[in-house]
Amino acid sequence: MDKLEKYRAAVKQILNEYAKYKPSHGEIETEAIFDVEKDHYELVHVGWDKKKRIHGSVIHIDIKDGRVWIQHDGTSDGIADELVAAGIPKENIVLGFRYPKFRKYTEYAAIER
Repeated sequence: MDKLEKYRAAVKQILNEYAKYKPSHGEIETEAIFDVEKDHYELVHVGWDKKKRIHGSVIHIDIKDGRVWIQHDGTSDGIADELVAAGIPKENIVLGFRYPKFRKYTEYAAIER
């Protein structure tokens, strides 16, 4: 399995695990959405909590230029460690939600674009 296929499989496995959990309140579905052709992966909450509409991204990951970009991480513990545990090196994980100039102060890839 080549590097990108390994990354795709790891991201999908992790998101599918998160998708098994239903929020503790409301009538909210958790959906794992995979666009493998364009390498976009999301975990989304959709539904109602009493009279309030719920719709939003919990996790958003892209694979670009051979790296895994965490665009949004709404988990309590952070998904980057799970990606590392799945075999993705820290230098190939970009914390896209961090301001570009501050990424160099993390232990992950310091891409500034």
